[in-house]
Amino acid sequence: MTAVAVLPRSATAGTTVSTPRLRKRWLAFAAVMTAAVMDLLDSTVMNVAAPAIRGDLGGSYASLQWMAAGYTMALAVLLLVGGRLGDLVGRKRALLIGVAGFTVTSFLCGLAVSPEMLIASRVAQGAFAAVMLPQGFGLVRDLFEPDERTKAFGFFGPIMGLAAVLGPIIGGTVLDADLFGTGWRAIFLINIPIGIFTFAVAAKYLPNTKPAVRKVSLDVPGLLIASTGLFGLVYPLVQGHELGWPLWSKLMLVASLPVLAGFGIHQSRRSRTGATSLIEPRLLKSRPYLSGVFFAVVFFGAMAGTFVLGMFLQIGLGYTPIRASLAMAPWAFGALIGSAISGMTMQKFGRKLLHIGLALMATGLAATYAVLALTGVDVGGWDIAVPTLLGGIGMGMVFVPMFDIVLSGVRDDEVGSASGMLGSFEQVGIALGIAIIGSIFMGKVAHADVATRALAALDGTQTALLATIGGLILAFTAGFLLPKTSREGIEH
Repeated sequence: MTAVAVLPRSATAGTTVSTPRLRKRWLAFAAVMTAAVMDLLDSTVMNVAAPAIRGDLGGSYASLQWMAAGYTMALAVLLLVGGRLGDLVGRKRALLIGVAGFTVTSFLCGLAVSPEMLIASRVAQGAFAAVMLPQGFGLVRDLFEPDERTKAFGFFGPIMGLAAVLGPIIGGTVLDADLFGTGWRAIFLINIPIGIFTFAVAAKYLPNTKPAVRKVSLDVPGLLIASTGLFGLVYPLVQGHELGWPLWSKLMLVASLPVLAGFGIHQSRRSRTGATSLIEPRLLKSRPYLSGVFFAVVFFGAMAGTFVLGMFLQIGLGYTPIRASLAMAPWAFGALIGSAISGMTMQKFGRKLLHIGLALMATGLAATYAVLALTGVDVGGWDIAVPTLLGGIGMGMVFVPMFDIVLSGVRDDEVGSASGMLGSFEQVGIALGIAIIGSIFMGKVAHADVATRALAALDGTQTALLATIGGLILAFTAGFLLPKTSREGIEH
């Protein structure tokens, strides 16, 4: 191992990293991975904690959706600038800022005394996650030489899959344990020791690479336009049903579309003047790439169907958080299996894997619908184990090759911008899915009394499953517009 780390293309030439730091590169890599795992856990924790939070803080069912959607929306919007911040101040410093902010906002989530405070803290948490996450891949390239880099990147998928499997189970266990009488608050407070560890290790062992660009002008007007458009799109979807779809909610939905279109025009104008843009404008003219973005939005939106199943088990059937998490474990284990299958066969089958995965996912959800139709509110966790396992395998088969396939037609000098935009719209899809499919479910149970809540939740779940299957069919159709093969030779 030489004393000079191999830097990414955008790094400043001549930046060196001391040999002692490189000897601790795997410990530094653990800090990068821990930061990613913290985001994954907190982006899904509402699936388990929502009923307990509402029982303690009160609030409407729409507020529960905002506790999840607010996080993903803030993450989606600010991912567009998170990578730029790394270019401006350096990836290590940006990661430290993100980890510190994420830890503090997790503490605020744990101290929340009202739904409004928790929602605001979750939005801030998502904002710092957007600063933290984009630095990971670049930092791995700073830490490892090419022969070890592939090994390091190879850990990402399995570790993320394991976190997806264990995350809801750990969350449910922490809720049931009621650590020190903290109840649901412990699922946020547990981030404090993890965040302190991550910050300390990252500060000591990550290399101090120089900023990639000496002068970067953050596109604040573009950020404000994008934020306005996304808020106008998501807010009425979350609140509209509960308020009876007043006229303002419909007008806000319609008005969000030209605002988002205006964002694209603004990006093109900045590019023509030589100013830094949040998105590479040439990507907005690429039909395969835009088809991939649409595919990602629909697919991740459809994934919200798993959120509804978890809510049904707790709100409708009265499952404890840990019992609901264990009942949904086959879906998570299936996703891990599907990820392994697609990882091994991606180069051979390419786009076909997406269609196979979508078909399996839709079949699993259709089988879940059939089980619910036969068993009704007497359904048990074992009744849905096989259907959810099948659906999870399908989801995993789509998730791994999707990004490489979408990026296969993107030029090398556009990969960074394309990846950031795709990641942002992934989060938008999740937020929209929670808003749309979550609204279908919440609309059925919001006004049900205790005696009819189980039947209302069953009805809402079945309707939401049909909507999810419809989304998967739309994604299946859009998949034919994607490149047939995955991108080879790209260093992520």
